[in-house]
Amino acid sequence: MKSISKIAALLSLAGALSSPALAAVQDLPGGPAVRQLNLHSAATRIAVEISWLHWFMLITCTVIFILVFAVMFYSIWKHRKSVGHKPANFHESVTVELVWTAIPFIIVILMALPATKVLVASKDTSNADVTIKATGYQWKWGYDYLTGDAQGVSFLSTLDSTHREMSNDGARAADIPTDYLLKVDNPLVVPVNKKVRIITTANDVIHAWGVPAFGVKQDAIPGFVRDTWFRSEKTGDFYGQCYELCGKEHAYMPIHVKVVSQDEFVKWSADQKKLLAAKADDPAKVWQLADIVARGEKVYAANCAACHQANGMGAGPIKALNQSPVVLAADKTQEIHIVLNGKGAMPPWKQLSDTDLAAVISYTKNAWTNKTGQVVQPAEVLAQRAK
Repeated sequence: MKSISKIAALLSLAGALSSPALAAVQDLPGGPAVRQLNLHSAATRIAVEISWLHWFMLITCTVIFILVFAVMFYSIWKHRKSVGHKPANFHESVTVELVWTAIPFIIVILMALPATKVLVASKDTSNADVTIKATGYQWKWGYDYLTGDAQGVSFLSTLDSTHREMSNDGARAADIPTDYLLKVDNPLVVPVNKKVRIITTANDVIHAWGVPAFGVKQDAIPGFVRDTWFRSEKTGDFYGQCYELCGKEHAYMPIHVKVVSQDEFVKWSADQKKLLAAKADDPAKVWQLADIVARGEKVYAANCAACHQANGMGAGPIKALNQSPVVLAADKTQEIHIVLNGKGAMPPWKQLSDTDLAAVISYTKNAWTNKTGQVVQPAEVLAQRAK
C-alpha cells in the first residue's frame, strides 16, 4: 500500500508540473526567467563584463580541478602496489616546490587582473549624468533625483497593492502575472545611454538596492551613504528586489527601473514636476471631513493595507485599527505620535507629508465601524513632528 501511495504521489506531482497553469508562466523581460540557470541578460557594459568574468572563473576553476584530479588519480592507478611499484624514499625537491608555487601564483594573477579591472570600473561613480538617492524603508523605496533633468523630483515606490492582495489570498499559478510581486506603483525612470549614479541609504534597517541586468547591488545602511552606478544600453523595464533580509515584508520590496529615451525622460521629468507642484499642500489648510477621508483612503491603500488589511482588522502580530483604543481616543496626538515615530513592529512614517499623514489618520478614525467624526488637520501633524 505504501508503494502505491508513493507512485500516486509521484504521478500527481508530474501532472502538476506539466499542467497548463505552470506552462503558462513566461519569462519576464528584464527580470527572472523560467528555469533560469545563467545570469540575467546584460543591459550594461559592466553586466557584460561580470558575465564574462563569471564564465572565465568557472571554466578556469573547472579546468584546474580536472587537471589536478586527473594527475592525482593517474598517479594512484599507475603506481599502485598491486602492479609491483614500491614507494620512493626522498626528502625534498627544490624544483618541484618552485614549480608548484610559481604555477598557482601565475594562475591567481591571471584571474585577479580582469577581476580587479571590473571591480574598479564598477566603483567609478564620477561624472554621472543623473544622480538619484535611493532610500530603503520598511518596506518600500524612496527616490530623490538630485541632479539631471528630473532634479527635485521625489516619490515612494511601493509594491502594487493588487499583487499583495493576490499573495495574501494564496496566488494560484493560473492567476499569477508575469511580473508577480515585481510590479510597483511608481517605477524609477532613467534615460538610456546615460551614466546614472545611485546613492543608497536607509531609514530604519539595512536594505540593499540592486538590479541583476545592470550588474549592480549596493547595501543601503542607516546613517551611511554608499553609491553605485549603471549605464543601460537598452530601453525597457528591468527588475530587482531588496537583497538584504530586512524584516517580515522583505519579499514585498521590489525594484522596477524603466529605461526610456532622453526625449521621453525630459517629458517625464516635466510632468513629474507639474504633479509635485500640484500636490504641494499648505500645512495650514483646514480640511473638511469628507475630503480628507477620501484622500486618506488612497494613502491607506498604498501604504497601510498590506499589514493592517483593507478591513483594518490586522493579522497575526499586526494590531487591528478597527475599534482600536488608540484610534478611537479623543486625544489625537496618541495616533499621530505612533504614525510619526513607529511602535514595535510598525516603522515610522515621517517620509509622508503632513497632509498625507493627517489624511490617513483621519481615515482610520472614520473608516469601518470607528466613525468617530474626528478630523486630524495637517497643522496638528506638523506640530507633533516638530517636537
